Amino acid sequence: MVLQMDNKRALIAGGTGRIGLAIAARLEAEGWQVMAAGRVDGDLSTVAGARELVVNAVARLGGLDLVVHAASDGFVPKAVDDVTEADWDAAAGVTAKGTFFLAQAAAPHLRATRGVLILVEDVASYQPWVSFAPHCAAKAAQAMLTRLLAKAFAPEVRVCGIAPGPVAVEADQEERRAAETLLGRVGSPEDVAEAVSYLAAAGFVTGTTLVVDGGRLLQSGRRTLS
Repeated sequence: MVLQMDNKRALIAGGTGRIGLAIAARLEAEGWQVMAAGRVDGDLSTVAGARELVVNAVARLGGLDLVVHAASDGFVPKAVDDVTEADWDAAAGVTAKGTFFLAQAAAPHLRATRGVLILVEDVASYQPWVSFAPHCAAKAAQAMLTRLLAKAFAPEVRVCGIAPGPVAVEADQEERRAAETLLGRVGSPEDVAEAVSYLAAAGFVTGTTLVVDGGRLLQSGRRTLS
């Protein structure tokens, strides 16, 4: 089902980060009413925070046609032997736990509109970056939730994932990260926003992840995060 132009309301969790802001700008340019939410609108590391975020969004927008989970936490390099419980909880809380309970809270509203849930995953779901163990594990769990929730919410709600590669890179890392891709360049948050725009309207796509990484997952023989 393709959403109609005259009734499009989107909640972006993590909407104050670089990727979230790009998604918000793209959707607003396409005529969506958008709530780009940060932690102050609802802390996704807690069940109460996830529910609060949905309540706030529905009150502001009048309903939900699209929910994008673009929030994350705990992306800090650390050796496996040095990872603490707090490190683990930071990564898993917002990414895995937050995804599940945000989806649970939003499901009745998305079912009412036959809407879409999009999860911004990471190519880290598929690669063992040993210096980012909690992040990789949390993102792998989130990738599974894309498939699980698609089955649970069908046929009323489509659930899709986007797995970005290097798209929000600091300037001093750009050359190194570009060499990790097949295309020889880094992407941008706008590339992720374009993928969100596509999936929001792709009425026969659900339960799958669109990889937006310039071919990073296929690249071999080059340095990768470790």
